Amino acid sequence: MEEIPGNPENQIGEESDEDGYLVEQFLDTAGVEHHRTLFASMFSTVLELAAEEPDAGNLKIIRAVLEEMADAFRMFRPYRERRKVTIFGSARVAPDNPSYSQARDLAAAVARAGFMVVTGAGPGIMAAGMEGAGIDNAIGVLIRLPFESANRFIASDPKLVEMRYFFTRKLMLMKESHGFAVLPGGFGTMDETFELLTLLQTGKAQPAPIVLVDVPGDGYWERWTSFVITELVARGLVLPEDRMLFTITDDVNTAADAIIGFYSNYHSCRWVGDLLVIRLQRAPTATQLKDLSAEYAGLLSGGSIRSVGPLPPERAGADHLDLARIALRFDKKHYGRLRELIDALNRLP
Repeated sequence: MEEIPGNPENQIGEESDEDGYLVEQFLDTAGVEHHRTLFASMFSTVLELAAEEPDAGNLKIIRAVLEEMADAFRMFRPYRERRKVTIFGSARVAPDNPSYSQARDLAAAVARAGFMVVTGAGPGIMAAGMEGAGIDNAIGVLIRLPFESANRFIASDPKLVEMRYFFTRKLMLMKESHGFAVLPGGFGTMDETFELLTLLQTGKAQPAPIVLVDVPGDGYWERWTSFVITELVARGLVLPEDRMLFTITDDVNTAADAIIGFYSNYHSCRWVGDLLVIRLQRAPTATQLKDLSAEYAGLLSGGSIRSVGPLPPERAGADHLDLARIALRFDKKHYGRLRELIDALNRLP
């Protein structure tokens, strides 16, 4: 979830005055005008690393990660204003598999609603997502593997970026998306699913819909949920309310509605100090806010849920000033209940 950074001044690090002067000179020579403090901090980190005489292998990793992230940010930049859905699932699924047609049809449904579709750009479910979305609405983030290449729907498109590391690829697949659909898959799909849930459960990502799509009569995700409930919830390893972080369905239309409907009233949220500000298309009435405060008192660290106008940091950044807002002191623990609150806001007339 987006947090308001503290004062960036005096956070450059422990570099000497001479190093700081050299960094500033470099920024001046390069003509850097925006985010100078952040760039100065990055360069200072490089200077500190150089002073430690690091292993060349470690430096190659850092260089590759930085290059990959820069390439990915550059590719996504023209599409930042469009909502996106990432589809995960097995690369081993053939086109005649029911999961393939489900992924294709789901991608087509969300694309018709204005979403772009992001996948890992490989075969199987990833190809199905690209096919359903159509090339104008498709974005691919491919992992470099000797036995896997970009599918034919995205291979020659500029909206494709290749990455060496799984962790940088996952970051881009998750960071840039506003909803997620997961179809049956193997280790990679499990890894992505649990990471998604961890990010939402801990507030490290913006609230977003996660839909686990079963094949009718198969029950892959139902059995997975049974494991979560009997082994994780029962042992107190996750909260019972964390079940609210995802939806299971075997119906493509229901899956599409769960993703699209998440933004029927809810728009986004951000922290301003200790307040969680939720931006909405439609403002709740005073009576509705009173009822919501009573029903969701358990996720508040104090006070009530109230209507607010744009707060000073939002006004300073011209941050969606046209939207209605509510604010609450969220306890930063009960993210499953926060998801329930968002669902309740979406149901408001």
